[in-house]
Amino acid sequence: MKSESSPVPPCQDRSSLSKPNKVYDRDFVPTVEYRASLPDMQNADAQQIYGANVPILNVGISNFRIPLLFVTEGSDTLTLETSVTGTVSLEADQKGINMSRIMRVFYTFQKRIFTPDLLKDILLQYKDEISAQSARVRLSFEYPMLKTSLRSGLDGWQYYRSAYEGRIDNLDRFRKYIHFDFIYSSACPCSSELSEHARESREVFGIPHSQRSTARVSVEISENAHLSIERLQELCLEALQTETQVMVKREDEQAFAEMNGAYTKFVEDAARLLHEQLNSEPKIVDFQVACAHLESLHSHDAVAVINKGVPGGFNGDYEDFGSLIR
Repeated sequence: MKSESSPVPPCQDRSSLSKPNKVYDRDFVPTVEYRASLPDMQNADAQQIYGANVPILNVGISNFRIPLLFVTEGSDTLTLETSVTGTVSLEADQKGINMSRIMRVFYTFQKRIFTPDLLKDILLQYKDEISAQSARVRLSFEYPMLKTSLRSGLDGWQYYRSAYEGRIDNLDRFRKYIHFDFIYSSACPCSSELSEHARESREVFGIPHSQRSTARVSVEISENAHLSIERLQELCLEALQTETQVMVKREDEQAFAEMNGAYTKFVEDAARLLHEQLNSEPKIVDFQVACAHLESLHSHDAVAVINKGVPGGFNGDYEDFGSLIR
């Protein structure tokens, strides 16, 4: 039962209305006056708010897809299918935000080259169009890089799950981020030593276990700096070395086995190695890394989270490890 204070949608006595025509009129063209007469419930007054009349932190749309333009470090232009999430804050006494405006604003930028810096212009327009105090936007895409095999010299396309994110607050302070997934092989140091022990002490052959692993790297970029996705990949590769391969012949597979033997790592090692590399890049003001190793020994995964420790920045709160296993 609704309380007396709960708003109830207005009802209309339909007894006097004629039966509607259930035929779609393909020739109907709305006039300016007709559009002005259309009801707009999103802009209804506070009396039409259902539930608690309190602010909403983020409200908007998620996963609308659009082809967008990106530029590579070598100045080539890529058109990539992009999933966009755009949200704004909603104050108390405001019924809604007219969500279609988020898409319409974004479409006015669709011919631009997308960088984290461009997100500031989009967010400022969001705030202006929707009368919001703060806003956020995130672009998720698969970024291709042509990678050469270890020894055979063959090339193949590696795709990196990536995202640009921008946030702007009530004082128009803008912060920009890149999120990046790096997939690598992690050979267990303990398993490697135990296999060697069996060979040396009992002449028994053993194979150390290794597994496909993912590091999700999130970085905040300095206000006046530009950081490419290629540079972020280089930092991850320098830290972990054992990136999974695209094109592989026998000599490449042998090389990969040797590389895994040279760079064994626990999940703790992976997190700390990435910390060391990211902390050395002056364009990165804050970062967080979540690692997951899809264990081939256990029926569960090994995980770790590490961050830079900037006050008011990434706080190490990460639980979505399942999304890293793929």
